[in-house]
Amino acid sequence: MLPRTFGSGMRPEHFSHKTVGKPAMSYGQRDAAREMAKKNISVLEGTPHPRGAHWDGKGTNFALFSAHAAKVELCLFDKSGKKEQHRISLPEYTDEIWHGYLPDIGPGTVYGYRVHGPHAPEEGHRFNPHKLLLDPYAREYHGRLEWHPACFGYKIEQHPDDRTFDTQDSAPYVPKSVVTDTRFEWRPGTAGKTVPWDQTIIYEAHVKGFTHLHPAVNEKLRGTYAGLADPQVLSYIRDLGVTTVEIMPVQAFVDDKYLVDKGLSNYWGYNSIGFFTPNPRYAANKQAAVREFKQMVAAFHDAGLEVVLDVVYNHTAEGAELGPTLSFRGIDNASYYCLQPEQKRFYINDSGTGNTLNLPHPRVLQMVMDSLRYWATEMHVDGFRFDLGSILAREKNGFDVRSGFLKACCQDPVLNGVKMIAEPWDCGIGGYQVGGFPHGWAEWNDKFRDTARDFWRSKASAAALRPRLCASDDVFRRRSRRPWASVNFVTAHDGFTLYDLVSYNNRHNDANHDDGGHEDNRSWNCGAEGVTKDKNVLRLRRRQMKNFMATLLFSQGTPMITAGDERARTQEGNNNAYCQDNELTWINWKDTDLSKEMLAFTRRMTSLRQAYPVLRHAHYLNGTPHTENGPQDVTWIKTDGQPFEKHEWEEHIRCFGMLLDGTVPPRPDGPHTENATLLIVMNGHYGALPFTLPAHGPVRRSSKWNRLLDTNLSEARNIAHRFAAGEVYTVTARSLLLFEWLEET
Repeated sequence: MLPRTFGSGMRPEHFSHKTVGKPAMSYGQRDAAREMAKKNISVLEGTPHPRGAHWDGKGTNFALFSAHAAKVELCLFDKSGKKEQHRISLPEYTDEIWHGYLPDIGPGTVYGYRVHGPHAPEEGHRFNPHKLLLDPYAREYHGRLEWHPACFGYKIEQHPDDRTFDTQDSAPYVPKSVVTDTRFEWRPGTAGKTVPWDQTIIYEAHVKGFTHLHPAVNEKLRGTYAGLADPQVLSYIRDLGVTTVEIMPVQAFVDDKYLVDKGLSNYWGYNSIGFFTPNPRYAANKQAAVREFKQMVAAFHDAGLEVVLDVVYNHTAEGAELGPTLSFRGIDNASYYCLQPEQKRFYINDSGTGNTLNLPHPRVLQMVMDSLRYWATEMHVDGFRFDLGSILAREKNGFDVRSGFLKACCQDPVLNGVKMIAEPWDCGIGGYQVGGFPHGWAEWNDKFRDTARDFWRSKASAAALRPRLCASDDVFRRRSRRPWASVNFVTAHDGFTLYDLVSYNNRHNDANHDDGGHEDNRSWNCGAEGVTKDKNVLRLRRRQMKNFMATLLFSQGTPMITAGDERARTQEGNNNAYCQDNELTWINWKDTDLSKEMLAFTRRMTSLRQAYPVLRHAHYLNGTPHTENGPQDVTWIKTDGQPFEKHEWEEHIRCFGMLLDGTVPPRPDGPHTENATLLIVMNGHYGALPFTLPAHGPVRRSSKWNRLLDTNLSEARNIAHRFAAGEVYTVTARSLLLFEWLEET
């Protein structure tokens, strides 16, 4: 390739002697040639693919999509990111992608874009070359956003009107992109091994919050990718019995201006601005965030743990029409965002955050797919949880299971090998889509959360809980989907912690300085709001936390535990702590009697789940004999020890048993098994009830029900004890029991 000092697609040999001195150059190309001669930097035409800044060992190719831009300028900065040293017009425009190749430009180069084009908000265009823009495909960033009026494309100081045009240079106040050397030597085994879905236990955690107060982690590494990879941290997670860590958003995001103005920050991170960039705020070495993230993933894989990323492709941090111009808005607003058809100045807001990313556009869809493949292949993550996932499958007529995004994922050979988990709702019309995603996807199941919470506060019957214990087969059992498609949870980052769920009736969000957070928590404080010394209340809260944890881990489907629940972590009643980057949200590693008891209990529950295959069937339970006069995979037991008849399921029933027969083959044509048979007894009633332990199969004198768990007993007293079939067991109010059937010869 020759230096670009001539017109687009033209080399010297294309001109006669009469025209060589005055080639037909466009405005942008003439500027580029003049700049190269002035700065002694050569620029070649490069290629339109791949997009982003890619170093090949000799130079860097820059490629940026914009369907409506008139000119794209590449701005190169010094290493501090403060001084703009060169401004170069990308010389070529192919398939709506601006591109150019700069020899001798390599890793560590700090850069940004200025994009020229029409400023016509009513037509959906918001170009402003005074605003330095992040590369959507950048692998690393330099610096952090400093909120200043120059960050906005319009004049914000007085009577904000997004139709005005601001000429302040935003470069001093915005983060910049960095050319990155992504090479990394993955050791054998660090690529990770996929955990089968029926053995998966998800653990939702925050990079900073998990280790910021951890006494065993080097103080300089706390709250970072390196801190999360500390051997003692990984040992704790592995010993907890979970298999898969779902990490809250780490793709680059910014702190909202309104939060910064209140002295707060966007702690959760659902405010993305870069889909290829690990957030440098979580890196101990800010200049090597990519490498540090890869080292963290390798350490997780060495420990036998999967890494799933919580990703936010439904919107960006640029907000609505009064938001800042940081990247996409200034590159090609009309392509990257869903705009209101009749008023293109305004944005469709299915995300509830001001804008919606335009995935039906092929280049935007390509960016998302490129991002997913990058994290899966280059960063070696094991799966994704999609925030407000319904938005990604929206087409013109709403959610569509045949949308471009879902079809692209379904056929993608890379994504077929990783875990794909949807949060199946959004804020738009028809956005609630639990059970609506296609095969190959798992989904957060809020029906499980709500029904489990209601049952243990005596607001839902046994009949309502029954399908939730069976992987919500009434919702997910279609198109050959498996029980693992239901991701069951009682708590998540959004809402009360487990301790707060049993300690507060109402939200207490004063620290947020706003009125956000759900009022319908389906919580019960057990008799006192918040902190109390009442021993009876505290005893009941302990039991309720155990009831929830056991219900979660004994149900069919895929369980998800929120980090800290196993230690009875509290947020003091704050059910929307998205902006609390402080001790309210960081895990407290100081041991208490309660934290030690809950930790031991949770470890035992995960161990029981892995030990007994009947708690995690690969196929849905049918409740009918697989052979004539044969056993049923699940039998529902009344308090008198007899099976329920269909007409006996009444709304007032609060106590029942769930008998899981381990001898039933997993498929109708499958072999007979020798797995253990279990009996789960749940009493959601406010009083103790007698429960007759049922007979199972041919009852011999030596056959017994061996008690494995009673949530009314302390861990020290929860030792195995055997009971005969037909014996009456007094089930404590609001408690859960687990028995194993033993046939001794």
